[in-house]
Formats: sequence, C-alpha cells, structure tokens
Amino acid sequence: MITRSIARLAGAGAAAGVLVAAIALPAVGGAGALFKTASAELNLKAADLLEPPPAEKTEILDAKGNEIAQFYEQYRDVIKLADMGDVMKKAIISIEDYRFYEHGPIDIEGTIRALAKNLGTGRVAQGGSSITQQYVKQVLLNNATTEEDKNKALEATYGRKLNELRYAMAIEEKYTKDQILEKYLNIAYFGASAYGVEAAAKRFFGVHASELSLAQAATLAGAVQDPNQTDPNLGKKYRQRLLDRRNVVLARMAELGKITPAEAEEAKAKKLGYKGTPLPGGCEASKYPYFCVYVRNEIIKNPIFGKTKKIRTALLSRGGLQIKTTIDPKMQAAADKAIKKHVFATDNPIASEALIQPGTGAIKAMAVSRQYGTSKRKHQLSLNVVADVAHGGGTGFQPGSTFKTFTLITALKKGMKINDGFTVGSGYRAPYYSSFKNCKGENIGDPSHTVTNDEGGTGFKSLQTGTWGSVNTFFLTLEQRVGLCDTIKTAQSLGIKRADGGPLQEYETFTLGINEMDPITVANAYAAIGARGKYCAPMAVTQITDRDGKVKKYDPTCRQALDPEVADATANVLSGVFTKGTMRGVGGIGRPAAGKTGTTDAQATAWFAGFTPDLAGAVSIGDIRGAQKYKLNNVTIGGRYFGEVFGASVPGPIWKDTMLVALKDIDPTPFEPINSARFGGCGQGCAPVRQTPDDDTETDPQNPVIDDTLPH
Repeated sequence: MITRSIARLAGAGAAAGVLVAAIALPAVGGAGALFKTASAELNLKAADLLEPPPAEKTEILDAKGNEIAQFYEQYRDVIKLADMGDVMKKAIISIEDYRFYEHGPIDIEGTIRALAKNLGTGRVAQGGSSITQQYVKQVLLNNATTEEDKNKALEATYGRKLNELRYAMAIEEKYTKDQILEKYLNIAYFGASAYGVEAAAKRFFGVHASELSLAQAATLAGAVQDPNQTDPNLGKKYRQRLLDRRNVVLARMAELGKITPAEAEEAKAKKLGYKGTPLPGGCEASKYPYFCVYVRNEIIKNPIFGKTKKIRTALLSRGGLQIKTTIDPKMQAAADKAIKKHVFATDNPIASEALIQPGTGAIKAMAVSRQYGTSKRKHQLSLNVVADVAHGGGTGFQPGSTFKTFTLITALKKGMKINDGFTVGSGYRAPYYSSFKNCKGENIGDPSHTVTNDEGGTGFKSLQTGTWGSVNTFFLTLEQRVGLCDTIKTAQSLGIKRADGGPLQEYETFTLGINEMDPITVANAYAAIGARGKYCAPMAVTQITDRDGKVKKYDPTCRQALDPEVADATANVLSGVFTKGTMRGVGGIGRPAAGKTGTTDAQATAWFAGFTPDLAGAVSIGDIRGAQKYKLNNVTIGGRYFGEVFGASVPGPIWKDTMLVALKDIDPTPFEPINSARFGGCGQGCAPVRQTPDDDTETDPQNPVIDDTLPH
C-alpha cells in the first residue's frame, strides 16, 4: 500500500518538490528502510534543537507561604506525565498521532497522506506531523522573539517541514517517547489563554489534568489542532466548533478500540461543560495589590535578580518561580482595618501606611484607603501611593515635621544634650544669606522669608520640648546651628530620598519636610532608629525557588547608620511625643513607642511616623488631585468633619490602631536606656538647662542668639 502511494506521488514529483521526490524512492524493505533511504538522499541529519523551558507562571507567596499573586506571560503549570491521566494520553495520541509509539521521528504513512492532500489542493492543507514534530514546532514558536521568527515557525512550506524533521530526529534520539509526550502536553496551546494540559484542565473545567473525564479529555485533545478557532472563551460559534471537534476525537478513539462505541456515544451526549475558570490574576486580583506592585517592580528593576531588565522581566513572567516575600498577613490585616476605620474609599484625601521591621527592613504591610484598580466609578487607584516611583508609586507627599527628627539626630550627634536649647519667637527668618549652606557649599539662607509656628508656642525650648511641641522656629534655629548639609546627610544615611527619584531640595526648610516622600521610605528611616541606628534597605523578597527546586535566600542589606547611643537618645526624646507632645490626645499603645507627627504648611498633607523596637510604621494622608491645591481644611474624612487636619488628627490614630493589633501577640521589647552621662536625660520632669545670650546682647525673637559655648 505504501509503495503504491509513493509511486503515485512520484508521478507528481515536480509539483511536490524535493521532499516528494526523495520519499518516492523505491520502497525497499518497508517503511523503516524507506525513511532511511529518504533521509540519506535528502541529507537529513539530526540537528540539535535549542529547548529553553517553556514559559511558566511565577507564584508570589506571603511570609507564611500562602500564594498572594501570580505573574505569567503564558498561563502554564508544568506537570509530570504520570499526573496527566491515562484518558488524556489516549485521547491526544488517538487524534494527533495514533502510531506515536510505533514510528520514528516521522510517520511515513501520515506524511504520505498529507503530501497527497497537499498536491491535490496546491497548498499545505494537511500537516501530517507526528507528535514529535508538533513538539518541535511549539519549541520553535516559543523561541521566537519577533513576529518574523513566529511567522517562520508557522509558515506552510516544505523547507520548514525539513527543518522539523532534522530537529525531530535529534529529539527522538535524546528522549523516550513518554518524555516527548510529556513535553508536548506541557507546551501545547489549548485556547482560552491556557498553555499546557494542566492549565487547560483548570481553565476549561476547573479540575486537574489527572481528574479529566473522557469527554473533557477528548475536548482538550480536539482543541490543540486549531485552538484559535475552537477557543470556548470567544463565544457560542467557537464552542460549537470545539464540541464538534470533541466528538471527532471520541469517534476516533472508538475506531481505534481505545474506548467502546457505547462509551463514545455516552460522552458525545454530554454538554461541553466549559467553566471558564478565571485566570489567575496579577496584582489587580491580589489580596495585597500594592505590595504585589512593589514586588513586581523590585524584581524587574533590582540587579540582584538578573543582569539586565530584559532578563529580570523574562524571569518574572516566564521563569516558573516561587517568590517568598516579607508581607505578614496579620499585620497587613491590621493596617487595612485601621485605615478603613478612619478614611473612606470615597473620600478625596487618600491615606496610606507602610509597616517595616526594624533591623531587617522587611516590609510587613502596605495599606491604602482605596482599592487598587482602574475603575473611577469604584474609586479605585492605579498608583502605588505607599511607595516611590521606582516601585509603581507617584511623586509622594511632603512629610512635614516628621523630618524634624533628622535635625534632632544631627544635634545629638554633635554633642547636644536632650535638655539643651534656646529661646525662640513665633517667627523665624535667616539672619543672613550665608546662615545656611547646601551640600555644594552654596549660600541659600533667605532673610526675606519668615517661617511661623503652627504648634508649640514660643519661649525657651529644649531638644525635648521643641520636639514634643513640633516648634518650627526652634527647628530652623537648630538646623542653622548644626548645619543644613549635615542634617541632609543624616537623613540620607537613613535612606531618605525623594519619591520621584530626583535630588533632594536643599533649602533651609528641609527640616520642615518640603521634599515629597512615600511611607515606605519614611517608615524605614524611623525603623533604623528603632534598631539602634542599624539601617536596612527596604526588603520585600526573602527567597526564590526556581522551576528546578533550587532555592536562593536573600538576606537584609544593612549598615550601622547611627551611633547606637544617638539612636537611643532620639528614641527617648520621641517617646515623649505620646505623653507630652502632639500625640498626647491620642495616647500610646501600651508598650515602649516613639514617633513624630508631621503637618505641612496650611495642612496640605499630614503624617505620623512611629516605631517600637519590634515594628515601625508611617502613615500619610493627602489629596492625590494635588495636595497644595486641595488642602486638608474644612474636609470630611471617614465620616468626620475636620476644620484642619494635623498629624495627630487622622494619621496618628491610624498608626495607633494598627500597632495595637499588629503587635498584639508580640512581647514588648524595651528601648535601650539613654546614656544620661552623655545626653542628660533625668526624665521629662527635669528642669531644662536654659541657654541665654550675653547680658549686653539684645534678643530678636525672630533671630534668637545661640550660645556658641554649646558643642557643635
């Protein structure tokens, strides 16, 4: 029979081309000899095929190992042949290559049938490919990086067939038949955005491949021939074509004796049963969407995860990784609940909060008052306002008086004691242009600009009382004394950088928080104080397991940014904010804690940043439409009317409610006691050491005289 077919084809050799002419050689010794003869005549030699692993989904896990998101270029779960189910294997072999286990890399009978059909139509109307050849085609398609390469992998030419044969010969030498079948069923596209039989089983029927019924297996086997024309997700017409194709598979299985005619008829009587199980979502579908966005950007942009952005992106979307992260479900729930209690999604101002573990930089929670997404009707937000631009965020909000902490730290570094201070008035202006120098050594003091107090009053203020009252004039005077550039360097040592990635604005009002920030950056700076000056870069990923099970762990990246005793003294001063300062109306959390409120000029934004040795957090609130235009005056937030919003009005209570729950089952860790010999610190009731000007010097309340006998 084969010989007669070849003879018929030989007569049309000119039309069929070189492949037909070669295969039409005398069929001596049967099909095997025929293939060997044809191979020799065409110089068909095995050619190694580059086989990168197929694109596979990446799973993102929380700190407890629970999946929180998936990233993928192609939705695929690679599984073993043993997990695919016998009925699926029978179905695919019956319809695609029923002599798969009997022939070599090319099925002579199938190829002859295809060639005869193609000769009759004048085009490549039938493939005649073995499963091995189909696997080769899928690999070539997956390797294609351009549209031109993809078209070449699919073009209907005999040249492509010859190349497939060369590669197929090498594949058959390299793998067993079972291995080839496993690889094919894992790489094949089934339609409805499902790649590989496991993903298809889940997408089409909501089951694992090992659980497929006869009708379901026949459906998937039928789908691989032309998945774009039988995609059940595209409508009734496509589903009907898939149903018809399923029945063809069932009939073929019965014809080959793989199932009985009765079984075939029973399966044909069933409905298609397509469920359209939703595809695993990316960040928008994640339980922790803002953290998910942070992780995605961290992987793509951080060189520790790959040499180039292209490599890192491919790794994330194709690598089949398991990425374990720092997010803590309990702490995240605490932050979400606290924000929702105080700020509604329908409010124009948006609240956001970040929680970070001191000593590691591990991000434990990222919460926002609005749901992540693109629907304006649902008041969703597509900007990661908890983070900087590099991690999917925006330009941030001015953090206000939370930046006074860096001036306080600089003063302590230079030897001031916590009760040292000076007298200040209700307004401050630089006494001369050279009174402030930026880090380039340029004079930037502005004697024409007067800064007034929003809080804290006038008179003598120490490092303690000036901080507790958040007195603007005190901190501008203090910054003038300790140096603007040194204050900036202190902030930078604690990881402070602008949310938009630009250079810090180095003006005398730096201490008042004029640089736009994000909660991650501010919370992490305060976490370093809680860790006794140990700064650790914000950390989201702790471990990556690749598709082969190889595990790589990531340790915190830390350095000692502050003298531990300076950090202890800073914590000592900031702890008084809850009892003697701007947070006294809100109160503490029943354990050692420290922090600082932040309110910008005319209530454009409001913040609170606080920490314990166990957990740090920063909360911001502002109007994303434009904080300077839409200030927090005469606004309703969380169902409450506010004439003015300060750091202790909304951010402070959010922070407190979060910490009470987040730290509930964690034993309190005390702060290290202040070194009183170095910094003073006889307690909050201790009388401050007053610094006065010389007797013959007149004091200008807007330009207080600073005693130069104090250490610098």
